[in-house]
Amino acid sequence: MARAAVSGRLTWRAAPLAAATDLTKSARSLVFDVPDWPGHLPGQHVDVRLTAEDGYSVQRSYSISSAPDGTLVELAIQRVEDGEVSPYLCDVLPVGAEIELRGPVGGWFVWRATDLSPVTLVAGGSGIAPLMAMIRARAAEGSRVPFKLIYSVRTPDDVMFADELRRRAREDGGLDVKIVYTRQAPEDSPEPPVRLGVATVNTHAWPAEFTPNVFVCGPTGFVETVSDIFVALGHDPRRVRTERFG
Repeated sequence: MARAAVSGRLTWRAAPLAAATDLTKSARSLVFDVPDWPGHLPGQHVDVRLTAEDGYSVQRSYSISSAPDGTLVELAIQRVEDGEVSPYLCDVLPVGAEIELRGPVGGWFVWRATDLSPVTLVAGGSGIAPLMAMIRARAAEGSRVPFKLIYSVRTPDDVMFADELRRRAREDGGLDVKIVYTRQAPEDSPEPPVRLGVATVNTHAWPAEFTPNVFVCGPTGFVETVSDIFVALGHDPRRVRTERFG
């Protein structure tokens, strides 16, 4: 997940795991206490390095889900069953254990509270991670910039940050949340499962004439499809910012 830099981004820091919470059956929230953390912008990411006793090391990049908050950095990790890193982070890493973090990284896919344009956020699966940082930062700043979130998941069990999103949709004025279920909708849902398409964007995103900032994050195919929809609906391509993984 690539993103621009803040001073100190090239420094590896030992970061103990301060707290861990299950987000879904296959995703985990990890909060690290990172000494001398230089701060970050909503939408940035970090590099994570794990090193085995024999010296073998592996690196991955993960989006930051937390709003800037001192030395605390939250990562929302989706387990990839045949992955080399995510199963360890989701299933093994205990509170108190240390990993190495480097960052923050990224400068294009970021939201700044000084930008007063309306915002449309579109997430596919674990692509919600950096968008949560934007939603949380908006609340922490007391910003009244109107946000719309369109979040595509397979089933209700796959919604990350489900309780928080419901609460924020009720309590954070100017935040609208639309969850699109592609495989199985809730039993009480008036809508059948559907893939996110033109009709959904047309109905639940800010229209092009409002000149919103658009942030789209998710798997590559999802991001390409959704960003093409926004451009086809008349949005300025320079305002459609994308982050992809997979």
